[in-house]
Amino acid sequence: MKLIEISKLLTIKRTIGNMNVEITGIQMDSRKIEKGNLFICTPGITGFLEDRHHYANDAIKNGAIALVTEKDLGIDVPTIIVNDARYAMAIISTHFYGYPSLDMKLIGITGTNGKTTTSYIIDKILSDYGYKTGLMGNNGVKINHNVYPTDINTQEPPILQRHLRKMAEVNTEYCVMEVSSQGLDMRRVLGCHFQTAIFTNLTQDHLDYHGTFEAYRDAKASFFSRLGNAFTPKNNKYAVLNADDPSYEFFRRITPAEVITYGISKKADVTAHNILLTSKGTRFILKCFAGEIDIDLNLVGRFNVYNALAGITATLLEGVSLSDIKKSLSELSSVDGRMEIVNVGQEFLVIVDYAHTPDALENALSTIKEFAKGKIITVFGCGGNRDKTKRPVMGKIANQYSDTVIITSDNPRTEDPVSIIEDIRNGMVNPNNCLSIVNRDEAIVKAINIATKDDIILIAGKGHEKYQILENKTIQFDDKEIAKKALSELLKK
Repeated sequence: MKLIEISKLLTIKRTIGNMNVEITGIQMDSRKIEKGNLFICTPGITGFLEDRHHYANDAIKNGAIALVTEKDLGIDVPTIIVNDARYAMAIISTHFYGYPSLDMKLIGITGTNGKTTTSYIIDKILSDYGYKTGLMGNNGVKINHNVYPTDINTQEPPILQRHLRKMAEVNTEYCVMEVSSQGLDMRRVLGCHFQTAIFTNLTQDHLDYHGTFEAYRDAKASFFSRLGNAFTPKNNKYAVLNADDPSYEFFRRITPAEVITYGISKKADVTAHNILLTSKGTRFILKCFAGEIDIDLNLVGRFNVYNALAGITATLLEGVSLSDIKKSLSELSSVDGRMEIVNVGQEFLVIVDYAHTPDALENALSTIKEFAKGKIITVFGCGGNRDKTKRPVMGKIANQYSDTVIITSDNPRTEDPVSIIEDIRNGMVNPNNCLSIVNRDEAIVKAINIATKDDIILIAGKGHEKYQILENKTIQFDDKEIAKKALSELLKK
């Protein structure tokens, strides 16, 4: 594609140099540049992203043939100067890859918790029904049954649009995508033609980035306001909203799409009744606009009832029958790192969960409390260089629900892990039942060695992640593998 074609996408811009050069790809990471690429210099976000203008020369050395910038860098290569490089990047990426989201139906999920599980539920129901599906989110990108790892939840436009194009090339009919608040605020999903937007819930998270809860809420809300105002006979837009969440009315008012609701406590279009929660799974009666049916779910916890309801609602809108939904859900296994049981034959239960927010931790622990016969032992920490205000809140929650709490490191990054642990302890009403073990490996081993028959260990915070960020290095680390190894050693004694 010629640079001049890209230039014509933008009304307000200034061009320097030869616009007839051929662009072979788009990058915003100078280290990943290939010959003939266009390098886009996005501005920095303090504490989160570096200013890519600083790496323009590196990009040229690595083979970039042209730049998109927000200022004249004085570099003698074809350059398009724009007011907003992030907005330009979304437009350029979408055009370069041929508007791929128009070739499939796109279902997006946003909310503080439940995005990954809900996306897996939707993906399974649709694929079991016979549709060809793709998946984008925290656990990776699925294209044509192959799963590729990702470093962030909602990807930057050049990568996101490239993956959508690859899905389109193998005739994917549906893509189910997790949409984060940061991704929305950074406009990573601009150019994506969503048919359905799903809201799971809204509780405290990412305040280190957004600053206030209201700004966090507004970022999520922008997803629903972007669904468009036009009504057409073949292109209905849906906003699937959790009627039980306090932010429901705000989201309902802001969207022009048709609102379909789900919930447990309040009146909704899709509801769960007679909920039975056990350590093995969940059963409830589903009542909705399509009828009524019993649902058996191999996932534990009331919060997973909400995730199931969100997934059921989205797939009902795509014409999947209640009987097919019931069958698909009955065959659903646990989602990687989401209330996932680690079992090598021990006499107590070990659960690994991604819970890294106050609401998610309370959901996990309150669920465990409902079926616990022995003691509850919780192992968790909080991420460094992230929202500090949630640390004491999570400490209080862990303290409230657990018989023993082992505070450890999560991803401390460049923060002192001891200081993070102290922030967590400060929220505890009764810190006497609390141990502090900085090394996460040792903390998991300690929990397993003090557990007895019928106890439940919750290892929270990292879930599916297979790494740990310590200072400026990333090491391989998998909670499940550490737990399995410790359990195996215990059984040998």
